[in-house]
Amino acid sequence: MDSKKKSSTVAEGSKERGLVHVWQAGSCSVTPERLPGWGGKTVLHAALGVKHGVLLTEDGEVYSFGTLPWRSEPAETCPSNPILESALVGQYVVTVATGSFHTGAVTDSGVVYMWGENSSGQCAVANQPYVPEPNPVSISDSETSPLLAVRILQLACGEEHTLALSLSREIWAWGTGCQLGLITTTFPVTKPQKVEHLAGRVVLQVACGAFHSLALVQCLPSQDLKPVPERCNQCNHVIISDSHCCPLGVTLSESQAEIQASTTLSPSSETLDSQGEVFENTLVQNEPSAATELNVGNVQTASVQTTSSPQDIMGTTEVSSARSIPSYPDTQAVNEYVQKLSDHSVRENSENGEKPVPSQPLVEEAIPHLHSPPTTSASALNSLVVSCASAVGVRVAATYEAGALSLKKVMNFYNAAPCEPGALAGSSSIGPEGLKDSREEQVKQESMQGKKSSSLVDIREEELLRKAARVKTRTVVLTPTYSGEADALLPSLRTEVWTWGKGKEGQLGHGDVLPRLQPLCVKCLDGKEVIHLEAGGYHSLALTAKSQVYSWGSNTFGQLGHSDFPTTVPRLAKVNSENGVWSVAAGQDYSLFLVDTEDFQPGLCYSGRQDPTEGDNLPENHSGTKMPVLLSCSKLGYISRVTAGKDSYLALVDKNIMGYIASLHELATTERRFYSKLSDIKSQILRPLLGLENLGTANTVQLLQEVASRFSKLCYLIGQHGTSLSSFLQGIKEARSLVILKHASLFLDSYTEYCTSITNFLVMGGFQLLAKPAIDFLNKNQELLQDLSEVDDENTQLMEILNTLFFLPIRRLHSYAKVLLKLATCFEVASPEYQKLQDSSSCYESLALHLGRKRKEAEYTLSFWKTFPGKMTDSLRKPERRLLCESSNRALSLQHAGRFSVNWFILFNDALVHAQFSTHHVFPLATLWAEPLSEEAGGVNGLKITTPEEQFTLISSTPQEKTKWLRAISQAVDQALRGLSDLPPYGSGSSIQRQEPPISRSAKYTFYKDPRLKDATYDGRWLSGKPHGRGVLKWPDGKMYSGMFRNGLEDGYGEYRIPNKALNKEDHYVGHWKEGKMCGQGVYSYASGEVFEGCFQDNMRHGHGLLRSGKLTSSSPSMFIGQWVMDKKAGYGGIFPTQGEKYMGLWQDDVCQGNGVVVTQFGLYYEGNFHLNKMMGNGVLLSEDDTIYEGEFSDDWTLSGKGTLTMPNGDYIEGYFSGEWGSGIKITGTYFKPSLYESFLFPFCSPEILSRSQTQTLESLEFIPQHVGAFSVEKYDDIKKYLIKACDTPLHPLGRLVETLVAVYRMTYVGVGANRRLLQEAVKEIKSYLKRIFQLVRFLFPELPEEGSTIPLSAPLPTERKSFCTGKSDSRSESPEPGYVVTGSGLLLPVLLPRLYPPLFMLYALDNDREEDVYWECVLRLNKQADLALLGFLGVQRKFWPVTLSVLGESKKVYTTFTPSDKLKVIQQTFEEISQSVLASLQEDFLWSMDDLFPVFLYVVLRARIRNLGSEVHLIEDLMDPYLQHGEQGIMFTTLKVKYRYYLIFYYVKNRSISKY
Repeated sequence: MDSKKKSSTVAEGSKERGLVHVWQAGSCSVTPERLPGWGGKTVLHAALGVKHGVLLTEDGEVYSFGTLPWRSEPAETCPSNPILESALVGQYVVTVATGSFHTGAVTDSGVVYMWGENSSGQCAVANQPYVPEPNPVSISDSETSPLLAVRILQLACGEEHTLALSLSREIWAWGTGCQLGLITTTFPVTKPQKVEHLAGRVVLQVACGAFHSLALVQCLPSQDLKPVPERCNQCNHVIISDSHCCPLGVTLSESQAEIQASTTLSPSSETLDSQGEVFENTLVQNEPSAATELNVGNVQTASVQTTSSPQDIMGTTEVSSARSIPSYPDTQAVNEYVQKLSDHSVRENSENGEKPVPSQPLVEEAIPHLHSPPTTSASALNSLVVSCASAVGVRVAATYEAGALSLKKVMNFYNAAPCEPGALAGSSSIGPEGLKDSREEQVKQESMQGKKSSSLVDIREEELLRKAARVKTRTVVLTPTYSGEADALLPSLRTEVWTWGKGKEGQLGHGDVLPRLQPLCVKCLDGKEVIHLEAGGYHSLALTAKSQVYSWGSNTFGQLGHSDFPTTVPRLAKVNSENGVWSVAAGQDYSLFLVDTEDFQPGLCYSGRQDPTEGDNLPENHSGTKMPVLLSCSKLGYISRVTAGKDSYLALVDKNIMGYIASLHELATTERRFYSKLSDIKSQILRPLLGLENLGTANTVQLLQEVASRFSKLCYLIGQHGTSLSSFLQGIKEARSLVILKHASLFLDSYTEYCTSITNFLVMGGFQLLAKPAIDFLNKNQELLQDLSEVDDENTQLMEILNTLFFLPIRRLHSYAKVLLKLATCFEVASPEYQKLQDSSSCYESLALHLGRKRKEAEYTLSFWKTFPGKMTDSLRKPERRLLCESSNRALSLQHAGRFSVNWFILFNDALVHAQFSTHHVFPLATLWAEPLSEEAGGVNGLKITTPEEQFTLISSTPQEKTKWLRAISQAVDQALRGLSDLPPYGSGSSIQRQEPPISRSAKYTFYKDPRLKDATYDGRWLSGKPHGRGVLKWPDGKMYSGMFRNGLEDGYGEYRIPNKALNKEDHYVGHWKEGKMCGQGVYSYASGEVFEGCFQDNMRHGHGLLRSGKLTSSSPSMFIGQWVMDKKAGYGGIFPTQGEKYMGLWQDDVCQGNGVVVTQFGLYYEGNFHLNKMMGNGVLLSEDDTIYEGEFSDDWTLSGKGTLTMPNGDYIEGYFSGEWGSGIKITGTYFKPSLYESFLFPFCSPEILSRSQTQTLESLEFIPQHVGAFSVEKYDDIKKYLIKACDTPLHPLGRLVETLVAVYRMTYVGVGANRRLLQEAVKEIKSYLKRIFQLVRFLFPELPEEGSTIPLSAPLPTERKSFCTGKSDSRSESPEPGYVVTGSGLLLPVLLPRLYPPLFMLYALDNDREEDVYWECVLRLNKQADLALLGFLGVQRKFWPVTLSVLGESKKVYTTFTPSDKLKVIQQTFEEISQSVLASLQEDFLWSMDDLFPVFLYVVLRARIRNLGSEVHLIEDLMDPYLQHGEQGIMFTTLKVKYRYYLIFYYVKNRSISKY
């Protein structure tokens, strides 16, 4: 147990909780007893059956007591003490339930255990009459794949069935009977099945009676409601409203109706219960029935179907003749009425061409005795209706509802209700004349309640009822705005009650005695906010959030708590308590009500069977209570839970230690009372007020509706909290689990929102506006108003009472604080519970005081508006606006104001108003800065006010007034910036008021004065009255800027949009700004489609930029890149259209001006001087065939004047030219042919213009390194570096040579030349290149040794490496490495081979194509095997398996290198990685043998999946240096070749199996 729980246990006295007290049912005067043999463990939950019961302790243990015939040990069948269920030891049980003779338990993991009688499968075990020990029940959802176990929250047990509520809020059922709600005809059901009809609904609770079931279901949201069909799919009745429910079960879809009809309504598949009862179908129209006889002593109606069982048959009612039941005094009226209905039906059938059905004689009906079950009358009446339906057709008397509106009205018109006050038992005399009207009205109400459940009333009477109800009234909706958070944390009050099973006692609540095979909604309980259900033997109870109880079903002994009739529909139980009921329990034939009392100690009321006393002459007769009786149990303690069985009931009691329990009950009781009062205010005051006509302006009505909405939301939250507290009292009762502590924000927010709405209504004069339209209503209900508002003074005005009534909920916060403080005193000061309760109490008290101040502010504001000029009041008065101070009572004037000017300054909570005569101006506080003027500035009592567009100085009369105004303005500004509520957050402690509001802030403002920004709205950061920082500026015409501001102007990076109404598009700029103008780099997208990317200055294109015109799909898209000056092209630039001439040159004022170049789409090149977009004067023309013209041009590139035309072969013509190129040119001149000697020049000698980087590279290569002394490895590396740089530079002779050789090689062996037969020639050519280039290199570097020479080491190797064979340090060098032996391949292959590799490797791949396919097929096949199977197949020793699985090596890099030496190094690194891993695993020196190494290497390379391994092997073999063949790398390469050959051999030996590995 942790410290928190320990402290709570010590403070609260947990050992004095959960005490068990037992009463014997049938007597209200018996003193309760302690449970015999029970110890001192705290009991959290108990359940009772017929002769047994179970207890659940706080440590999750279950004890059974009473008669336990299913126990295997004879001594345990009737134990004297409660015995522990040992099978559940080790499981933490969270809830228990009992049926008549069986028991169930649910663990914290959601597993269900069942034990007890199992004759009907109620323990979910097949073919076993008893289950002696708790047995786990497997519940799995067959709709999921794989099957998932269903976790259970709650159990309910009946006599022959069990229901379980899952964590997903679905119902699972097993056992026997229609009360399961399953679509099946096979009983018993021993495998739990889902009740499909409620699948998808949120079920909150289930309850089981003897043979009926109840479910509390959360209402569907309005958007989930389905449209109502025109006709019922089962009974084919016309559906008038959405309250229609079929008496055969429930309204299903067409497909479901067909299935249901074939499984449950077919005559060949009659549904049988365990007692052999047959559930009949509704009689079909025009089907003749058996003769019906109704006698005075015995009322019996024959059914259409028959059964061999002599037990009760649906539709048959028997009344014993010993009861001396009198007959109706005037049955003639009944016969006449039925005859009228029959005649009317016959006429209709005749008109429709139907054959009339002969009517049967109607005999007398009986009235039941007072002490007989009231359902007998209902059953007799139903039998009469069924017989009438047979006689005159279903259309006239379809079901019980039609009888309720027709036959029953006539019968009961002459008789008082049997259970009504004033009607004598056994008397058949007619009641007083004055009771006739009231009885008739009661019949109407009863029939309407029955209609809400089944809605099968005759269509003609339904139409009459609807016409009578068509009265024009105001539609008022007071549905609360449900909070998702509150519904997730607190119990929902939006509930429905669904019932199913046997209904012969009316226990289903649908207004009839028919059974229901599937769940059916009890419509008359919709909107009643039912929070808990209880099911007795044959009656049902529903507890509401308003502490009321609805009851229905068998009322033989008054167990319903009322004497109203009929009992087939829910009615309010008349519990003798003014404070309401908060818990109920239903026994076999009695009910228990746990009620609130004035001292907050729960009282227990009993209603039901009364056993006869010893002096009774008729001991076999049982009587019942007429009203619930309050039992004497105040000395026991505080009852937290009651449970009822058959002959006994049980209560769990807590002792009040240190006042903790009493404080909890006080909190719960007052909360439930508070909810009842709020509900009364809502229904009796608020709803009628909203229904009045002419409530005033639309704004007033809207505010009143807002008040009603917030009130309804608060009322709903209080109801949820009261329900939660009732459940809390029945649990462990830990203080830290209280909702008002854990989720205080729900209550703080709801109370604050309601206070805001009611104060807004008050400020707008809502109560005064209500005075006239509501005066009549208020005068009529003055006593009710005073009672609800708790105002004792009779002289108080009605509006003041109404005002007090609406502010009544705020007072509840003080009660919260008071009770939480009481709870805190029950703990030690140092405990966390004390601190939490203390903080919460302070928080609620602070909120109460805060809301009280808000009310005073609203009243102060209202009194101000009454004195303010009318015109300005209309424009300035807002619901959320509150007055803080104004200058009429605090002297404040405007500096430099006129002599006769009037300046009135009013400070509200959101604005500072400057009023002058009939005009005024509003300055929002969020964009207002106030600072005091210093004495040096000449303002001793001055305040400087700064707004976005104005700045002025206010002068106060005294320094004290200046300080007050400055503080008031600063606090108001700070509050406006903080938000609507100035309440500190929950748990944050006291609020720390800032001395002054921040200078930099975020706010929203609409400009009204600045010409550039007029009517524009800015939302963003501010600094001292100017936009500064990031923000968004929007103009009314659609322009918008989003970005950075500085000192009120756009400055920095931003985005600007300008709509173009003509093109219905917008200009869009993204880039930099400076001082309100585009300046710097940016992108401007025009509405026309042009896009400019470049520099801007003063909103104009200025500097370098790129302009794209048109789109790529347009006819003439183009792009200009160049310089801009003042939004015009100027300087150097080029325009590049996709079609037409491309110009590059100088520009001026958007035209080509100066030197430039034009390239036409035909490949002509012009270069010359341009003027106004035309080239004129001397220029150059170059054609595609390298013909060059140099000379004079005229407009449009026409040759005109002296020039020289040079041919591609060097011949040229000098003279005069005229004409257009390509259209014929007129030439007058001389033809020249140059000498042969001048044309024979090396192309390398032609001068070329080099870039700066190329020039620097050539300069570094111009100096050839010279070496003096002995040749070393360092000098060899310098030569390699020089060669690499030279060959990478095309301008170097070596680079040009290599580039030419590579081009020739590729042209030879790529494309058509890519033939595998040319491989050897290609290899020989590379070797020839290496040999001859090496000779050139030796010419450049004379000190370079000959090929094959060894360069001596100048120093030992810097680091030792480990031999791959031994793992030990090896200071010896391997066979000569490329870095130490001079070879042409080692020096030049790194330069040459990467350029020649693609065509060369392609030839290798073509030459080894067949082998590569075979190799790759083997690799893929072997890689399909698992690691261990493959290792065993390859023969790898087991000690190497972990190492091999973790190493994939470097082998994949073999195809990422080019030269053979690099590839060999990759292979070597792979071997070394394997060796190091083996040494690390074996923790000892290890010497590889080839037998061990080869299989490991084979596995690693195989898993590496190297493509084209054969080509790689052949390339290495052909080009590797000879000196490497006999060294360590050579051995590794040989191993790789053998491995490759191994795969090829494997391909041809496919019959070898590796599956055994």
